[in-house]
Amino acid sequence: MTAATANPTTSIETLYLAKPRGFCAGVERAIDVVEETLKYFPAPIYVFHEIVHNTHVVKDLSQKGAVFVNEVAETPDGGVLIFSAHGISPEVRAQAKAKRLAVIDATCPLVTKVHLEAIRFAKDGYTILLVGHANHDEVIGTMGEAPDKIVLVETVEDVQNLPLANDAKVAVITQTTLSLDDCQKVIDAIKTKFTNVKFPPKSDICYATQNRQTAVKKIAKVVDLILVIGSKNSSNSARLAEVSRDLGTDAYLIDDVSHIKPEWLMGKKKVAITAGASAPENLVQDVVDYFKKLGITDIQDFNVIEEDVKFGLPRELLEIANKSKANTKDATAQV
Repeated sequence: MTAATANPTTSIETLYLAKPRGFCAGVERAIDVVEETLKYFPAPIYVFHEIVHNTHVVKDLSQKGAVFVNEVAETPDGGVLIFSAHGISPEVRAQAKAKRLAVIDATCPLVTKVHLEAIRFAKDGYTILLVGHANHDEVIGTMGEAPDKIVLVETVEDVQNLPLANDAKVAVITQTTLSLDDCQKVIDAIKTKFTNVKFPPKSDICYATQNRQTAVKKIAKVVDLILVIGSKNSSNSARLAEVSRDLGTDAYLIDDVSHIKPEWLMGKKKVAITAGASAPENLVQDVVDYFKKLGITDIQDFNVIEEDVKFGLPRELLEIANKSKANTKDATAQV
């Protein structure tokens, strides 16, 4: 063992595992959609964009027969196309129909909720302010619902620079994976600037994003370092590291255990692990094993919130499954 790896073992006393962490209901559902679809259709099947933003999940599903595409045109006519958890625009849906694709929609129900809000607000004549990050798959899909009515705002400055009258008829929706604190700053700026603002009855930021950020806020008060497991293009994972750093606690976003740098651990006594909503639990356990090999034995769960949210499979996939079962039953009866 080198000096670089020996020093952390003499300083770290406790390893905390944040709860909740890792997969949310929408991610579990999306992955299940791909795996279930592969049971009923021969590979390859196609997925519009990454099913979830995690390199390991995408690699695993690719090995099983999923092909991830960035354009509907990359899917052969009559093929099977799954829409990712982040949602798609009506334009993409129309492109898939034109190619006679068998479509299975794995859009997270909480993202669908935002799409429906956008459609309703647009019909009611509102200018819609979408709080989110430019070029994120979810934002692109949501804006596609009413491109002439939706304006993207990312910062307080964006709000202040909007060329709209203070009494303009404005509605607000948000990306589901934002930082709660950063989003609130933008919301407050909107409330300050406009006198006629309509909000959805319930926050658009998803329960998993809120819960994981809440857990990080609590655990950041008692540790010296937080390791966040998640891919760089995972918005909710990146926000977890930001939340910790904003509170003055060092944090690093890592795709897996191989990305840990021993120097990060130097002088740290209490370290925590969490994972974004698209990061699988096996990656967490790999990091736990890393610390066990360093001699860390005091490993504790840090329980903040219990989650029990589950989403069912999309209707079109259930219909395919039922038809397959019926065909199997008929074939068995004829034997």
